[in-house]
Amino acid sequence: MRILVTGGAGYVGSHTVKELLARDHYPIVYDNLSQGHKEAVLSGELIVGDLANQEELRKCFDKYKIEVVIHFAASCYVAESVKNPAWYYENNVVNGLNLLKVMLEFGVKKIVFSSSCAVYGIPAKISIPESHPLNPINPYGMTKLIFEKILKDYEGAYKMKYISLRYFNAAGADESGKIGEDHNPETHLIPLVLQTALGQKKNIEIFGTDYNTPDKTCIRDYIHVSDLARAHILALEKLTKEESSDIFNLGLGKGYSVREVIETARKITKKPIKIVETGRRAGDLPQLVADASKAERELNWKPKYTKLENIIQTAWRWHKNNP
Repeated sequence: MRILVTGGAGYVGSHTVKELLARDHYPIVYDNLSQGHKEAVLSGELIVGDLANQEELRKCFDKYKIEVVIHFAASCYVAESVKNPAWYYENNVVNGLNLLKVMLEFGVKKIVFSSSCAVYGIPAKISIPESHPLNPINPYGMTKLIFEKILKDYEGAYKMKYISLRYFNAAGADESGKIGEDHNPETHLIPLVLQTALGQKKNIEIFGTDYNTPDKTCIRDYIHVSDLARAHILALEKLTKEESSDIFNLGLGKGYSVREVIETARKITKKPIKIVETGRRAGDLPQLVADASKAERELNWKPKYTKLENIIQTAWRWHKNNP
C-alpha cells in the first residue's frame, strides 16, 4: 500500500516506517523536520513539507496516489504546551484538520492516529482501560482528545475510518542501532539517564520523592518503540481489512519507578549515575499504567520487549553509538 506517514522522520514514526518497509509497503514520509531527522528515514520517499501548507499536501497526494495515512506529526511536550497552548492547538488541531481536508479531497478515508495516554488525565484506577474517563490536564493531552473527537465526527459525516492508538511511555531503540530517540530538548527519563551515564549531563534529577508509591517516586509504563511500530502495522491491517474504527491503548501493563529506571541503567551501563532529588513538577502524576488487553486481544499485538532491562539495553546501544 502507498501510505503517507506524517512525522515519519520522528522517533516513533521512523521506527514505523522501517517496519512498513519490512512488510513490503510503500511509505511516503511527510515531515517538516522541526523535530524529526532526515537520517532517521532509512529508505523510501521523504517529502520535506508542512501540514500548514495545503497545496504542498495536495501535490503529495496527487503524485503518490496515497491510499491510507498514518498520522504522527504533532508537537508533543507537555510543559511546552502549558506555556504555549496557542501553538499546540494550531499545530496539532488546525494542521490536523488541513490533513483531513486534503484526504477527503482525494478520497482517502482511512487513518491511523498517534494519540496518547495524556487524554485520560488523572487516573481513577491504577490500570487504565480505554473506557476510562477522558479528562486531560494539559493542552497537549487536550489536542489529542480533540483530534480523536474530530475523527469520530468525520466518521459520522464522511465515512472516514480511523484507529487511534493511545500509547504510554515510548522508550528504547531499534535493535540495529541505526535509529533511536533524539529529541531537542530531551525530556524523557531514559535518554536523560543514559546521557548522564555518558557524561553529557552531570546528574539526573528526581522530581518528587514523596509520592504514594513503593519507593516514593513516579511510576510509568514503558513500551518499546519497536513494539509500538508493530502495533501501527497491525492497526493498519485491521483498518484496511475490516474498515471499522476503534481505539487501543499500547503499554506493557506494568509500571517502573524513576528509581528502578536509574538502578537498571546503572547495571546495564556499568556507569555511576549521580542523582539529585528535588521537588515535584506541576502536572506529574504518581502512576500511569496501561490496560492494553484490548490491543492484545483484538489486534493480536504481543510486545516483544517485556522487561525494562531489554528496553534500556537497546536505548544504551543507540546512545553510545550516537553521542
